[in-house]
Amino acid sequence: MTQLADILKQIRERSSITDEELDARIDKKLNELSGLISREGAAHIVANELGIKIAAPIKVFKIIDVKKGARCSEISGRVTRVFEMHEFRKGDTTGRVASFILGDETGTIRVTLWNEQASQVKILKEGTIVKIKGGYLRNNNGQNEIHLNDKASLVINPPDVSIAEVVKKRSMIKDLQEGELNVEIVGTIVQMFEPRFFEVCPQCNKKAVFSENKHQCTVHGVVEPKLSYVFNASIDDSTEIIRATFYKNQANRLFGRSDDEMLQLKVDPAKLEDYKNSLLGKSVKLVGRVQKNAMFDRVEFISQQVFEVNPVEEIKQVEEMIQEVS
Repeated sequence: MTQLADILKQIRERSSITDEELDARIDKKLNELSGLISREGAAHIVANELGIKIAAPIKVFKIIDVKKGARCSEISGRVTRVFEMHEFRKGDTTGRVASFILGDETGTIRVTLWNEQASQVKILKEGTIVKIKGGYLRNNNGQNEIHLNDKASLVINPPDVSIAEVVKKRSMIKDLQEGELNVEIVGTIVQMFEPRFFEVCPQCNKKAVFSENKHQCTVHGVVEPKLSYVFNASIDDSTEIIRATFYKNQANRLFGRSDDEMLQLKVDPAKLEDYKNSLLGKSVKLVGRVQKNAMFDRVEFISQQVFEVNPVEEIKQVEEMIQEVS
């Protein structure tokens, strides 16, 4: 909405003047001042004569603006991923933190909720539309994030907001850049690595550290841990090969196996060869984020969604990309 349109809207909503009367009064002001002011300025004068104080319009930001460092007063988008809420302790105080990924047609960004705000992730689902007011920016490892404290507001499914489906960014592996979120790649599995099993807290899934003959969680203290796991694979899309990481749920989807079947690999590693052989040479579509592995000085792909490749859809997408270029 232009600034003039917003001024006219506020006058109509806060007075009984008709559209014809409003246009006539604005035209009269323009004539009186011999065209030395704009129609917008004339509308301001008319509003003042009617005793209406025009409120400054709230700028609605897009995610690409925020990622570039703009301070946002209001932003809307569609939830693309929700993370679990965790409790934390800092000194003598405890708190809660949760986060989700927000997307629009310009990109995606992480939103972090603190304390009372954190509980709202329980009612968020992928695809939910939200409006954020009063969030603040924080830089996390070189990436801007939106943070919400108790002074901010998160409106779920606002009636005045419509957001198109978030378009995932399809990228070739050679073009991946550190810090990218919600990136989609398609490639072939050319190498599988040994799984790594580790203990986690059964309540919050944080890593449980073994110390003094017991497992401890930084949030819940001494716990009886459960096992989790992570797999790595090399993905080749003909432009380059990248190492992709699959944590528990995504590993299950990749292998098409249950938790119990995957955990059997710890006690019977010989089964892994059959599992690996079933995947080598298989084409997959992955959606996730790109991060830098400082130890090996390389970018890696953290998979957040795993799909089997649908040849019909892939051919259609390639044809659309060719049409866009031409």
